[in-house]
Parts: sequence; structure tokens; C-alpha cells
Amino acid sequence: MAHGHHHHEPEGDALNDAARTALEDAGEQWTVMRAIVFDVLAGFDKPASAYDIADAVSQREGRRVAANSVYRILDLFVGANLARRVESANAYVANTHPGCLHDCIFMVCDSCGQTTHLDDDRITRGLRDAAQVSGFKPERSVIELRGRCSACEAAA
Repeated sequence: MAHGHHHHEPEGDALNDAARTALEDAGEQWTVMRAIVFDVLAGFDKPASAYDIADAVSQREGRRVAANSVYRILDLFVGANLARRVESANAYVANTHPGCLHDCIFMVCDSCGQTTHLDDDRITRGLRDAAQVSGFKPERSVIELRGRCSACEAAA
């Protein structure tokens, strides 16, 4: 449950349009390759590595696309809020609300790898406030909870 704001989460072409707008608003170009990488990333139902994305783009385009090229695009996407990096998995997820800047919390299932994105501004604001009190200026927060999702827990 999100606290403090509500997100309309676009899908498909609407999500691609929102991502393009956010990237252009950040002063970057929305190139054909960036559009393809974003579309492929958004199509994954779990966090995807740069290699997973490069393989999918290569299949889609009928030519080899190097993971290094995908890493550069993903770094740009993270910086422009189009994607989030799941640090513990060295993988990425598309940000389904690229026009909204806030901290995210990921719940990662150790059994199946499913990752759920949670917005809870009360938690992240508390973390940022605690950092500020200690004289620390956070640039970006990555909060991950590891465990088992409800489906894997039920199957256990």
C-alpha cells in the first residue's frame, strides 16, 4: 500500500510513452535502441540481468547486442528513474511510474525470484530523516527484504 500518494501505473504503449517523456525531460534522447531495451525490460515479470535483457533484445532484433551496451542504457535508465536496480540480484525492473521520484522497497523471494515493488513513504521518509539527523545525505536508497513470497510459502 502506498502512503502519501497514489500511482496510476501505465502499461504497454502508455508505459513506453511515460518512459520516453521522463527520459526526454531528463535531457536525454529516446533512441530506437533505448526504446527496445525499455520495452524488453518492461516485459519481464521478474528482475532481469543485463545479460537476460541483451539476449532478449538480440533475439528480437535478429542480431547480437552486447551486454555492455545494455548496461550503459540501464545505468542511464536508473539515473533517469525509468528503471530500478535490485542490488542483491544485480538485476533491473522497469519503473512503472517513471514520472514520480521516491524511494522504493523491494520484497525478493529467495525461492522463485519474484520481486514485488512496494511504495511506503512513511518507511523511506523515516530512513531519510534518520540519515539526515546523523549528518548523512542519502543520494538514493535501496531497500530490499529477502524471504519467501506467499505462493512459495503456501507450497512449502
